[in-house]
Amino acid sequence: MVLTHNHGDHVAGLLTLRREMMKKNPAAMSVVHVGKGTFYSRPSANGEGNPMIAIRKEYEATGGKFIEHPDGTEIFPGAWLTGPVPRKYPERNWSVSGKVQTPGGLVEDNIPEDQSLVLNTPQGLVVVTGCGHAGIVNILTFSATKYPATPVFAIVGGLHLFPATDEQLDWTGDEFKQFKVANLVGAHCTGIEAVYRLRQRARLTRKSAVVGTVGTVFALDKGIVPGMLAQ
Repeated sequence: MVLTHNHGDHVAGLLTLRREMMKKNPAAMSVVHVGKGTFYSRPSANGEGNPMIAIRKEYEATGGKFIEHPDGTEIFPGAWLTGPVPRKYPERNWSVSGKVQTPGGLVEDNIPEDQSLVLNTPQGLVVVTGCGHAGIVNILTFSATKYPATPVFAIVGGLHLFPATDEQLDWTGDEFKQFKVANLVGAHCTGIEAVYRLRQRARLTRKSAVVGTVGTVFALDKGIVPGMLAQ
């Protein structure tokens, strides 16, 4: 398993899935890859705001193991996990206003652990994000350090661009062209209007850039097979 960050809508199902799948295979989902910072405390007026701290204890009690990555690493041939992404550009692709307790002190929670999975395919890179809190352009820039001069065949996942301004979206779309992004499945927190604006700005089409819905499939040979609502 790969968890991109600590937010409850991305991690709350881990224990349920692990326990259910263990009924047939005790080793199922027994290893989870996370970025450094996933277990940092998020203090709030209502107590601890990071669900992963409690989940960690319960998950490890089942015999599961977390692997915490401070840097990018290849988890199997052709599959590179970015680990925490350097924030070269000030994209601010997060909307929380809380604090995180880091080794350097209590600071704004910019979700420092946010990571993505990069698959190196014959057609180019397929970048799989959770929310893209590190900023999708930062993610692509960092991926290029591992796979220089490799076009991005597809971006699949959430990009947290629903609150972005037109100027931010135009800049992001222009950067997509620089990375030769060929396909976009903008799901989860990307935003419907954001997907359409990125499609136009990056010169993609209705077939190569869609709003990701339940049932949407991306395949190397067929491209995007959208759900009924996204057609």
